[in-house]
Amino acid sequence: MRDLFSVRGKTALVTGGSRGIGEMIAAGFLSSGVKVYISSRKSEACDATAARLSRDFSGECVSLPASISELDGIESLVESLSAREEKLDILINNAGAGWGAPLEAFPEVGWDKVMDTNVKGMFFLIQKSLPLLKASATAEDPARVINIGSIDGLVTPIFDNFSYGPSKAAAHHLTRVLAAHLVKDHINVNAIAPGPFPTWMLSTAVGMGGQTDGDWSQVAQRNPSQRVGTMEDIAGLAIFLSSRAGAYTVGETIACDGGAVASAHI
Repeated sequence: MRDLFSVRGKTALVTGGSRGIGEMIAAGFLSSGVKVYISSRKSEACDATAARLSRDFSGECVSLPASISELDGIESLVESLSAREEKLDILINNAGAGWGAPLEAFPEVGWDKVMDTNVKGMFFLIQKSLPLLKASATAEDPARVINIGSIDGLVTPIFDNFSYGPSKAAAHHLTRVLAAHLVKDHINVNAIAPGPFPTWMLSTAVGMGGQTDGDWSQVAQRNPSQRVGTMEDIAGLAIFLSSRAGAYTVGETIACDGGAVASAHI
């Protein structure tokens, strides 16, 4: 029982790990003794974040830049990881995209970009990572896949981002479908549906211009918990799902939202 929540010695890949929720989860893993690979589209940002996280959390964080909205990028990412590791204990599918526009003017590119990244990319990265995940998986300690969805996939979004919520709902159901297929291979698939966190994506949506270190009090006031999420909140849930404590949790989508979904009124 002393090691119930331990993830020390595991290896994880976190997509979209250069900022936001991906960076928070990577930091939590590093502080808990996990070797972490992070990936994002922008090489310089990915490299800089990996170096900073390694320094700040006294761990090993490696940058593997790639775009997971395209199959070529996914295959390149898995090839780079396979050249460094024989197995993968934890895959965090966090890379995501959003697009805001009025309903009457919502463009096809805004639909395709979001669906390609948030759903197609998630599926094919899991598919291409199966050899690494199966090499780690045992009945006593399954490999873990954690898909980052959103409460926008559980309740109706308040913003005009018409492809985002449906893409996250698809990610939640994809989690259940793949969980049913992979549990026999001792690969546990679950999803986390975050609520408001101080991220670049939410900052742009609420008019803060992408700044994450500003005043979040107005967003916090609309949340039942009267605050936005922190690194401890999202990393703690990811650590639970990746540890012995979460080894019997399969196919679930867990909201991490301060009570937003539970308090929603139709």
